[in-house]
Amino acid sequence: MESKAHNRRDFIRRSVRVSLGLTVGGVGALALKNGTTDEWVWQIDPFECNQCGRCATECVRNISAVKCVHAYDLCGYCDLCGGYLKPGAPRIDTGAEHQLCPTAAIKRKYIEEPFFEYVIEEDLCIGCAKCVKGCTSFGNGSLHLQIRHDLCRNCNQCAIARVCPSKAIIRVPNTEPYLIKGSFTKSDKT
Repeated sequence: MESKAHNRRDFIRRSVRVSLGLTVGGVGALALKNGTTDEWVWQIDPFECNQCGRCATECVRNISAVKCVHAYDLCGYCDLCGGYLKPGAPRIDTGAEHQLCPTAAIKRKYIEEPFFEYVIEEDLCIGCAKCVKGCTSFGNGSLHLQIRHDLCRNCNQCAIARVCPSKAIIRVPNTEPYLIKGSFTKSDKT
């Protein structure tokens, strides 16, 4: 009888030790994962980005976590927006055939003659950078790309960063604000 009780006690003791070990190990692994993933995030430096279009095709997400951002304080609210209209468009109107964005993610809203406000519908944006390239080449560069942290999987090695020709995608502490044009200049950043 004693040997059965003794074996049962040993079994229970070993089981408790193993389950405690697994629990402590699991909590430790979870703390390590959260400590490394949540402390650092990926960002695009808008001053380094060359609008290559790879953000739309290289992201591990089906629809890229990279979205167009509009720095309204830089925008001229022009009738002829280089980020909205295709170069050489025969007419200035909202027809899809005249828009630069392939998904119609930029909405044009009349303010007063000759001013328009351009709003990005983030759900439609695929991060292709066509509008950013148009705005930079023809306008004042108020449109730029940024990685949305709420959409990004925060991969240890960002697939877009690996192929970015201008090395514009960098890892920064999550406490750092988004790099947005208009809120600082290149010299303020360094």
